[in-house]
Amino acid sequence: MVFLQALLGLFVYDVLSALLPFRSLYAAVKRWKIAETPTDQDTIDRVCSAVNYACAWYPKQALCLQRSFITTYLLRRQGVHAQIVLGAQKLPFKAHAWVEIEGRAINERSDVQAIYSVWDRC
Repeated sequence: MVFLQALLGLFVYDVLSALLPFRSLYAAVKRWKIAETPTDQDTIDRVCSAVNYACAWYPKQALCLQRSFITTYLLRRQGVHAQIVLGAQKLPFKAHAWVEIEGRAINERSDVQAIYSVWDRC
C-alpha cells in the first residue's frame, strides 16, 4: 500500500511542479500536518523502501527534491517529524535536497550533511 502511495505521490509531484511555482510547493510542505500516531524505525524503513521501489518503477527519473517531497509527505502522514532539507555546495556548485528526522539524514548517503551547507529546512 505504501508503495502505491509513493508511486502516486511521484506523479502528483510532477503534475504540481508543472503547474505551480516552487514557492507554492515549498509553502505547502511547511503547512503539512504531522499525524499524532506513535512511530518506530520500522515505519521509517517501510516508507523509505517504498519510495525507493516507487522511484525504480516510475517511468522517469525522480530527482532529489521529488524524492524528498514524497518521503516527507508519507512520513508525516505516519506521525514522523520529517523535514525536507535544502542545501548547496559552493565549488563546484551543486544543490541537493534530502530528508532528516531529528537531525539525522535518512535514505541518503551518510556524508550528505558534511558535503552540503543547509539553506533551509521545512
